[in-house]
Amino acid sequence: MAEADPSPQLKRPEISYRKPARPHYLERGDPIKPASEIDLDSIDFIDVEQWRQDKMWDRFERLRKEEPLHYTADSVAGPYWSLTRYEDVKAVDVDNKRFSSDAKFGGITLGPPIEAFTGESFIAADEPHHWAQRKPMQPAVAPSLLRNEFEPLIRQRTSALLDSLPVGEPFDWVNTVSIELTAMMLATLLNYPQERRRELTRWSDVTTNPFDPDICPGGREQWLKELGECLGTFSGIYAERQAAPPGDDLMSLLAHGPATRNLTPQELLGNVILLIIGGNDTTRNTMTGGLYALNKFPDEYTKLKADHSLIPNMVSEMIRWQTPLSYMRRTALEDVEMHGKTIREGEQVAMWYISANRDEEFWDEDPNALIIDRKQAKDHISFGFGIHRCYGNRLAELQLKILWEEILARFDHIEVLDEPSRTSSAFVHGYTWLPVVCHRKN
Repeated sequence: MAEADPSPQLKRPEISYRKPARPHYLERGDPIKPASEIDLDSIDFIDVEQWRQDKMWDRFERLRKEEPLHYTADSVAGPYWSLTRYEDVKAVDVDNKRFSSDAKFGGITLGPPIEAFTGESFIAADEPHHWAQRKPMQPAVAPSLLRNEFEPLIRQRTSALLDSLPVGEPFDWVNTVSIELTAMMLATLLNYPQERRRELTRWSDVTTNPFDPDICPGGREQWLKELGECLGTFSGIYAERQAAPPGDDLMSLLAHGPATRNLTPQELLGNVILLIIGGNDTTRNTMTGGLYALNKFPDEYTKLKADHSLIPNMVSEMIRWQTPLSYMRRTALEDVEMHGKTIREGEQVAMWYISANRDEEFWDEDPNALIIDRKQAKDHISFGFGIHRCYGNRLAELQLKILWEEILARFDHIEVLDEPSRTSSAFVHGYTWLPVVCHRKN
């Protein structure tokens, strides 16, 4: 018997307008079998079709119950271990003595990099190199900067964009709102020309989808070409910032930081790609996932409309429910015993944040549901734990908070018209298309 989908289907009234057609290249492939019909040994989360179809949930649930430390022997990423329970993921995330994120061992994603230089960044480094490269970035998201400069700027941009949206006419939320708002913020953080901000989105998409024919049809050759263009662009910016007085944008901070002022091209590209993905994919996909979730759980949308003070907690809950980065990889530096099994030195370990955020043993209320006043919402693991915890988390939360404050000030309801199309990636858990219609307040 097939297992039930843990999330309810969209429930909405019949509409009198015509929704936009799903782009042909976003259609799903062959149906994915439910977890109850396959052998545990055959579970491989690197198979992207299960992510396109949103059919990985019952696999994670089965592993949490039956095999919380699971070994995938045959995968395009090579053999790897999967951790699926909250406490196990947290324990490994903070155990930097026995589990490494360093690029020389493979970095933070499963499988060998297509090219070695793409993995070198402060997130793919151990101490002391990690902190030496991360520390110079901290002023870019300092609390005073968020409060005095970014908050009014984000609110002005968000308000202007929402005011420009069509009312009563379908449009794609992903491209029109989520990508646009995050691209503007990312360009600001990098002090990159706003008129070229979609280049940043493109480089993010290409980096995380090198073999997706919809994103990178030319495969490795196209991937290398476009990343080469990214490196060329930012090498010029890096040199310009080195020659200029220090500023508070990320590229200036890189150019003048004691440990980052003389980066090799490989290190520069690795850090730039990290900043682009971190500042783009995570927030943009929660902007879409949060709206989608409120439509799947309409009682929560009603609760929100009645009490806007729930927005900050709701933002944490949306980040938990969405989990924009599905996992991080570590490499074992020694043999480690867990759950009666041995992870051998040199083996890959995937910490599945997306599964930990749905762990029935940790979350008091239904973890598959969006519950905007959930008491444990801030305990989500989407930002990671320990030394690699996302340093831009406060900025992401601020962007989402302002978005929902401004949405509720303008619209009675933003209606999702169809199931979304999703990214073909086991790493970035996101969306490529979500048709909606805005209903303005009376």
